[in-house]
Amino acid sequence: MIDLAKISGIGEYSEQNRVVNDNETDQLYLAPNGKVFLVVRPKTIEVRCDGKLSKVLREKYESVMDSRYFGRGGIEIVPSGQLEASELQDLVRLSYNLTKDLAE
Repeated sequence: MIDLAKISGIGEYSEQNRVVNDNETDQLYLAPNGKVFLVVRPKTIEVRCDGKLSKVLREKYESVMDSRYFGRGGIEIVPSGQLEASELQDLVRLSYNLTKDLAE
């Protein structure tokens, strides 16, 4: 779904799996400070983003909704083709940059 190696501007990161229940495992991607910047689920992805951008994207695309993981600080996206791959990559890059600057 998302290949982080192909997104420029993403530095060091680590991966961690989180078992939600017997049928679902989330894949978490952590910035160098240990904070999550990307959550990949079987049918959705979640990224951290600015509140104003989040509102605009939710109003523009029906495949964008409030984030379950980040709450108001992020969005959950169903990759249905409404957002282009380049837009998804930009959102992941933004999320990484916002997250790596957070205090530990």
